[in-house]
Parts: sequence; C-alpha cells; structure tokens
Amino acid sequence: MSTDTTAPLRNIKARRTTLENIVRNLKTAPVSAWFGMIVILIYAIFAIFAPWLAPHSENEVIGKAYEHGSSLALLGTDQIGRDLYSRLIYGARNTIGIAVITTLVSFLVGGSLGVLAALKRGWLDQGVSRVVDAFLAIPVLIFALMMLAVVGKSVVNLIIILALLDATRVFRLSRAVALNAVVMDYVESAKLRGEGMGWIVFKEIVPNILPPLITEFGLRFCFVFLTISALSFLGVGVQPPTADWGSMVAENKTLITFGNPAPLYPAAAIALLTVAVNFVVDWFLHKTSGLRDGK
Repeated sequence: MSTDTTAPLRNIKARRTTLENIVRNLKTAPVSAWFGMIVILIYAIFAIFAPWLAPHSENEVIGKAYEHGSSLALLGTDQIGRDLYSRLIYGARNTIGIAVITTLVSFLVGGSLGVLAALKRGWLDQGVSRVVDAFLAIPVLIFALMMLAVVGKSVVNLIIILALLDATRVFRLSRAVALNAVVMDYVESAKLRGEGMGWIVFKEIVPNILPPLITEFGLRFCFVFLTISALSFLGVGVQPPTADWGSMVAENKTLITFGNPAPLYPAAAIALLTVAVNFVVDWFLHKTSGLRDGK
C-alpha cells in the first residue's frame, strides 16, 4: 500500500503561500486600516492583561469621590472613590469580552441556520425565515429592554438575548450567500460524488462564503458592542459593581456640567473602538470584493 510522501511538503508550501499573501496584503493596507488594526491590538492587550496593567483592582476604593487626576488616580476617581483609569481598563475586558462572546454565539446560531436553510430549502427554510422576519420587525433595543426586565439583569441573560436577536440578521446574510453557493458546480459535483452534508457544508460552502461573513462579523460586533453600552447606560446591561464603559458614562454623566471630563473617557473608548473596527472592515471588504484602486 503506497503512501503520499509529498503531502507534508504540499501543506508546508500552502501555509507559506498563505503567510506570504497575508504579509503582501498588510504591506498594501491603507493608513486607515493600519490605524484600526493598531487600535484593536492595543484594546486587546488591555482587555487580556487587565489585572496586570491596571494599577488598582476593579472595585478598590482609593480616595474620596470625584477627585481630580493625581499620581494615585491618573484620571481621577468616580462617585465612590474608585480609580477611573483602572475601571477603564477592566471595562475593556468586560465590555469587549461580552460583545465578542455575544457576536460569536449569534454567528454560530444564525450562520448555522442560514446555511442549513439554504441547503435544505422547503419547510425548514420557510419556517425559520418567517420567524426571523417577525423578529426583524421588532427594534432590538426595545425588545432587549423588555426581555431583560422579565428574565433578570445578568450577563448570561444579556448575552443570550442579544445573541438571539442578532442571529436574525446573521441568518439573513448567511442564507443569501449560501443560496448562491449551493447552486454552484463544485457543490453539485460533491453531491454526485456522494459526499455527506458535513463535507459539503464545511469543505465546499463555508470556505466560499467566508469573506462576507467575516465582514459581517466586524459590523455585527460594532452593533452589539454599542447595544451593550447603551443598555448599561440605561441601567439594564452589565450591572454594578462590574466595570463597564456604558455604565461608567451613566455614573459620571453629571460631572460634565462642572467641567470634569470623567464621563468622556469611557465614551471616547467606545467611539474609538467602533471607528477602528469599521476601518478594518472597510479595508477587508475592499480586498475581498475584487475591486482595485484606480491609478
């Protein structure tokens, strides 16, 4: 029985080619994309290493309320004397972490149903599509406020509710792009070869619809991130004493009338990350759309 001894060499060459393509694309990336990637990297570092980078713990009271910036509290203190700089760093871990988990769950649910509906069609496609249409007619923020008031204000409930609501948007996109893929010759060839559904989905359909899904992931992350911040600002999102940028704006919003910039720090953090992600998404969409810059 013969074995293919060239397979490891082909895999190494394929990985090398992929790495070379990534490096080439990064070299030609515009300044806006580089700005976005650097900002996202900085945010990720602060979120992952928050306990080591923050000078104080998340809920440690270090002084009096509403103190101005000093060597002890770089950005001052909040309404009960906690370090705003430390809570800003921990807020990156909490707010971004919850948004990433929520977006991943929404794509797992919505993407799976979308591809399955496009592949199976029939009653499954019609049934899920009608349910999705009904949920799409409901404003996300209002529905989330109502559901959180009913089931309780916890991080788990927040993730589940927002993920299911956002999954409806992911379903529509994944179904649309999968419908274009399932009629292609390579899918028909796989069916004629007798390949199973798992092979067809993960080897034929998903690799060919990844670019629009990755782009949508970035956009959906921004929407989820802003929704979580809005819910926290309204008092039904991430609950105290957990540090969250939306709740930090709400807790210190009255200071703006006295010239204290404390509520502007978390607000600026929210805005900067949203802009950075959109810069990267715009560049990725341009690269995968087949368009080229005019000379």
